[in-house]
Amino acid sequence: MKKMSAVLCRIGIAAAMAMAMVMAATLSLPAIAQDNYPSSPVKMVVGYPPGATIDIISRLLAEKLTAQTGASVLVENKAGASGNIGSVFVAKSKPDGYTVLFNLAAVTLARAFEENTGFDLFNDFSPVALVASAPSLVVVHPSVPVNNIAELMTHLRANPGKLAYPSAGAASTSNFKTLLFLQPNGLSALHVPYKGTAAAAADLIAGRLQFAFTDMGTGLPLIKDGRVRALAITSLKRSPALPDLPAVAETIPGFETVNWFGVLAPAKTPRAVIVKLNSEILKALKDPDMGARLQSNAMLPLGSTPEEYGAYMRNETEAWKKIIKATGIKAE
Repeated sequence: MKKMSAVLCRIGIAAAMAMAMVMAATLSLPAIAQDNYPSSPVKMVVGYPPGATIDIISRLLAEKLTAQTGASVLVENKAGASGNIGSVFVAKSKPDGYTVLFNLAAVTLARAFEENTGFDLFNDFSPVALVASAPSLVVVHPSVPVNNIAELMTHLRANPGKLAYPSAGAASTSNFKTLLFLQPNGLSALHVPYKGTAAAAADLIAGRLQFAFTDMGTGLPLIKDGRVRALAITSLKRSPALPDLPAVAETIPGFETVNWFGVLAPAKTPRAVIVKLNSEILKALKDPDMGARLQSNAMLPLGSTPEEYGAYMRNETEAWKKIIKATGIKAE
């Protein structure tokens, strides 16, 4: 206070008032910009190649947000390193709401495994909203002589380490789901990491891979075309979208692995921007067309406040840690 008084004495009351007016005008500029948000295209980064479930959901959301706001919301795929390339890009982007990350559960799984991702999930990002969830499918190449999960387990035991499966990387959700199935049941298989789902799908179709825990976006078209055989779904119960497909839990009680998706912005993004983007996302998720398109692919629209999403990610990280400790699963 003494220092402020001295300053006022030196420059005079009138000059101080002028300075205050300039500062107030300057401080109000971001607020004005935030009121108009979004006034230019928004880049929604996906850290995976086109075609996977995360890409499908992000494009559905981008389409709805574009229609609602009048500003283009453009999905940009920055694939690689189990999604980390896209995540690092957004973490280092300007925190103005015009570059955001459409993420999946792998961000918390990598944190639980204490992987070096190049970003700090809880310090480099501001949560915006939890968007949707989706189970995975367990599929096999038609040449594999099994028709259900029990038969797959028997076949794996008879051929330890010989059947190959794909994933997006050691600490990816696709690898973790497979390990959660294999390791607690004393099974082993050959892990083959891929940069994207398209290459993995091509090798599965060709028979170079024998089975996979694949996402809905990749698996459903292959099942419909008869290029792979579906054995089960990884939700705790059967999905209304696939009522004839058993849940893995019908063979392994309690088995459940469901992926989830959300939106993150760079840390220090203005609160007003976060709130506006959150409200637009929730509006999109309530759109009947959006809900129907998600549910037809066994995907479930969710929604949350920014605070709820932040708490959800922290809870998920701790839950992954407990599962990893209890099962002894190691990223491999």
